[in-house]
Formats: sequence, structure tokens, C-alpha cells
Amino acid sequence: LYSASTSRIINLAIKIHKELGPGFIERIYEKALNHELIKNKIDFEKQKIIKVRYDNILLGDQRIDFLIEDKIVVELKAVSEINEIHISQMLSYLKTMSKKVGLILNFAKNKLDIKRVVL
Repeated sequence: LYSASTSRIINLAIKIHKELGPGFIERIYEKALNHELIKNKIDFEKQKIIKVRYDNILLGDQRIDFLIEDKIVVELKAVSEINEIHISQMLSYLKTMSKKVGLILNFAKNKLDIKRVVL
């Protein structure tokens, strides 16, 4: 599902990781990916607010790092490991937004850690 688009995003993230390496805070990688998406003319929204509802009441807002091409949710991390909490968070975002595919990109390791999540 959306393999060409996810491959493009992953390739940009790998390029960023090769250049910057691990060790920076998430915001640095977010700015770099923002730059690459603009440079490569890829449609995206950054820090998109999503409304969380339950039983027809608004519970609050959440922010996702990127929504790319109105179909792929991308979350950037700078953590020791991608764990179940991160995967659950992504699944919740996908469900709330009625999207099918998400990418969790973790820049904190020597090799970019990539988790593709499909709802």
C-alpha cells in the first residue's frame, strides 16, 4: 500500500540520517525532512492537529509530525528504541484520521530505524 510514496519518504529520511547522523533532538530531523519534502515537491502538512472524539464529544487534540500526500502519517522519533507505545500511538492516529499507512522514523541509532504501520 503506497509503496512508491513510502519509499520516497524513507529514502529522504535515510539521506538526512546519513548527513546528520544520530544524536540530535527530534525537531532538528523534523526541520530537515520539512526542507527535503519542499525541495522534492512532495505535498505535506506539518504538525497537523487531529481532533479526538468519543461518543460524539471532543476529548482533545493531538498533533502528528507529518501527513504526506494526504495519505501517509509520519512520526519522527529520537529514542533508544521504537516500542509498543509508539506503534499504538501510530495506530490510534491512523484510526482517528481514517488513514491506512504510517511510518515511524527513529533517528537516534547509528542506522535509521524504520517501522511501517498498516491499519
